[in-house]
Amino acid sequence: MKALRILHSESSGGWGGQEHRTLKEMIVLRARGHAVEVVCPVGARLGLRAKEEGFTVHHARMKSGADVSSMLTVKSLLTRRKFDVLNTHSGHDSIVAGTAGRLAGTPLVVRTRHLALPISSLATYTWIPHRVIAVSRHVREYLISAGVSKSRVETIYDGIVKPPALSHSTLRDELGLGADAIIAGMVAIVRDKKGHEDLIDAVRPMLTERPNLHVVMAGDGPWFDKIKNIVNGFGISDRVHLLGFRTDIPNVLRGCDFFVLPTHQEALGQSYIEAMAAGLPVIGTNVDGVPELITHGVNGLLVPPHDIEALRAAIARLIDHPRLRAQLGVAGRLLTDASFTVDGMADETIDFYERGISERRLHA
Repeated sequence: MKALRILHSESSGGWGGQEHRTLKEMIVLRARGHAVEVVCPVGARLGLRAKEEGFTVHHARMKSGADVSSMLTVKSLLTRRKFDVLNTHSGHDSIVAGTAGRLAGTPLVVRTRHLALPISSLATYTWIPHRVIAVSRHVREYLISAGVSKSRVETIYDGIVKPPALSHSTLRDELGLGADAIIAGMVAIVRDKKGHEDLIDAVRPMLTERPNLHVVMAGDGPWFDKIKNIVNGFGISDRVHLLGFRTDIPNVLRGCDFFVLPTHQEALGQSYIEAMAAGLPVIGTNVDGVPELITHGVNGLLVPPHDIEALRAAIARLIDHPRLRAQLGVAGRLLTDASFTVDGMADETIDFYERGISERRLHA
């Protein structure tokens, strides 16, 4: 088929796994010859990062279902630039931009579901989009149970760009840590349900017993100051290092010995994939889509969510068994190389778009 004209919409202003995946998808589809643009609020992180990458960025508030002005702005944009596909990502833009896409007669309107939270508007998966992408089987099965037709929703896993081979990570030099330090890394937006407090609770008793143990937390978010205050309050800021927002995640991960994300909710877990691609053994929680990535004892360890004792035991197990760390790390890297590549994600996404457009033309 011909090269597609694709417009992504995003009403969220933040930067997390959802926005990261969208930008990766935009970059790889552009590299395949497709024309890709984005519409988002002024100041949205996705728009700023997309502009840095050379994409055309359009702006609309998209703050509520009654935002008629934004709806007309997006409708005009879709009509004027003759997009083949509109792909929405969050609740507000799925209502505002999605409805605009329907009014403009855009050939294919798609909603991508990135979250494991309960849906707030069934219409943004049934009436507004023609098709739905789920980022994991868990999310797809949930949407079907909520009333979305099986034929409308497909799973397309996240794919990552293979990290560069680094001869040396600067993380330990940055933190003043030697080769004898054991570093547990966590990469996540700092907000509720990511498990930052659980990890702190799990390692606190271990810090005295294990003087070489350090924890690195990369990411920012609405709970950053709260977590910083907890760390400072316990007097452990020399052992639990809050790095804030980082653009060098492969460098951070390569400086760690293993990865841990004790999340309470996770549609899939892009950070686990990135950590496994870097060759790290991972500790995750047995929730939502995470078991689709981590097979306990094969490429990582799974613990129940909120279970501090189980989390502490898993951390101790990886610290005490370097051979196990190596085995799990190799298995994780092989898995990501085979099943979670950005090229694979691109192939499946373009195929999904093209089939959706063709099916709609047949039924027009």
